[in-house]
Amino acid sequence: MYVYQEHDQQLLNERVAQYRDQTRRYLAGELSEDEFLALRLQNGLYIQRYAPMLRIAVPYGLLSSRQLRRLAHISRTYDKGFAHVSTRQNVQMNWPALEDVPDILAELADVQMHAIQTSGNCIRNTTTDEYAGVNPKEIEDPRPWCEIIRQWSTFNPEFAYLPRKFKIAVNAVPDEDPAIIGVHDIGVQLVHNDAGETGFQVWAGGGLGRTPMTGAVIGEFVPWQHLLSYLESILRVYNKYGNRDNKYKARIKILVKALGADKYRELVEEEFAELKDGPMTLTEAEVARIQACFTDVEYRSDVDTSKLDALLADNKAFNRWYHTNTRPHKQAGYRAVTLTLKKTGRVPGDISDEQLDAVADLADKYSFGEIRNSHQQNMVFSDVAASDLFALWQELDALGFATPNLGLLTDMVCCPGGDLCALANAKSIPVAESIQRRFDDMDYLHDLGKIDLNISGCMNACGHHHIGHIGILGVDKKGKEFYQVTLGGRGDRESKVGEKMGPSFESDEITDVIEKIIGLYVEKRLENEPFIDTYERIGMDPFKEHIYG
Repeated sequence: MYVYQEHDQQLLNERVAQYRDQTRRYLAGELSEDEFLALRLQNGLYIQRYAPMLRIAVPYGLLSSRQLRRLAHISRTYDKGFAHVSTRQNVQMNWPALEDVPDILAELADVQMHAIQTSGNCIRNTTTDEYAGVNPKEIEDPRPWCEIIRQWSTFNPEFAYLPRKFKIAVNAVPDEDPAIIGVHDIGVQLVHNDAGETGFQVWAGGGLGRTPMTGAVIGEFVPWQHLLSYLESILRVYNKYGNRDNKYKARIKILVKALGADKYRELVEEEFAELKDGPMTLTEAEVARIQACFTDVEYRSDVDTSKLDALLADNKAFNRWYHTNTRPHKQAGYRAVTLTLKKTGRVPGDISDEQLDAVADLADKYSFGEIRNSHQQNMVFSDVAASDLFALWQELDALGFATPNLGLLTDMVCCPGGDLCALANAKSIPVAESIQRRFDDMDYLHDLGKIDLNISGCMNACGHHHIGHIGILGVDKKGKEFYQVTLGGRGDRESKVGEKMGPSFESDEITDVIEKIIGLYVEKRLENEPFIDTYERIGMDPFKEHIYG
């Protein structure tokens, strides 16, 4: 993984010192609430319902075991002993004291971490496939390109005060979209042309939230040398024409829709004509320098897989976990393993300080000291020898991270909701737990097959409810919590926003409604037909009739 150079560390240390002084001035009354607001947001600090929340950046979801241990230390020293994995592959602390945040940032800087640009109207954390670099389907490793984008976007003064927050995702898998680039402000798809040269298909104008929509292709093939120049051109057009008078109409998706993709592309090409071949042009030497940070680990060539088949045959629980929570690896003899943070009764994405330490130990023991965060609020060991899988499974099971429900109904995405977030209209966590308990039969879950269930507590859509096969949105009706259901969303290559089913439901009804939806699917599906295929075949009307009568 990328290791900070001297200038990286210096910038980080200077930012920590700067924010420490800003916090001192605020607490001394020298800075007003409004003056401090922009400063704390630039350093990832929100004020939530009961306490501040600190969002810690995890660039493209990649962590070392040393960094994970530091997060464990921070969570038990400055928080309430747990951390939360977010859908942008970051980590959130939900109970830090405002006056302790400078000390937390110093602790993070010591292990090459920070909270810079995890909030505010700036370019946020660049994300990618949690299996990047080991995914046998990718055309090349996208992480070096993510790192190049990270270095360009961090502290970029031109984009420090955009009309609204801005999110970029990078994907290197040709026929799938594990990074969900279609619903990002900018989506970057690695492609090879007929000559085998690397370039990028660039999307713009996607996003969820209040007005969800998928993006449009703005650049069909951008040569790798001009990646940053082209991204800068897209952002300049947005910075120039984006709506700053209404925050609900300020995202780039609104601008692209208003102008039309063709007009937006024309404006981008005008900017690009001026920037092309300028100082931002990437060189082979610079790209090679960054790529050298992501070389393969020292894989074993003598991995003994002779006992694996017997273990799979003899142990049903291990067999189920193996086929659900592990996936092929580009290196023979290895698998990528997902740790599901979705055991029944657990808040989706939450992990305690003791568990963070334990996961760090397991990463050192089984996966070269590296961990990934996923968009689905899980964690990944990317490089596990097949001969170690049974032993790892036993240790993960003892920790509660071996639930074999990856991609199934109870592997749900869920924002913190009204239990913590000041923006939420309704609670998300109790809804998630109620559904977990209702569908706790693992045989039944596996019979149902892949179903994406996503829950958000408000229209900001931190739980990505719009792109769930089944989406649940918390809404407020005269001070009472209600839940709106959408069906047919997709967070894959066919990015699609779900359709509202009808009137919302009270909190004590929503689990029954989900059970009825699943029941109709079981009744109507063809043999081995996934939920989303059944829905797209029969449409919304049968579900409406079944639920509303």
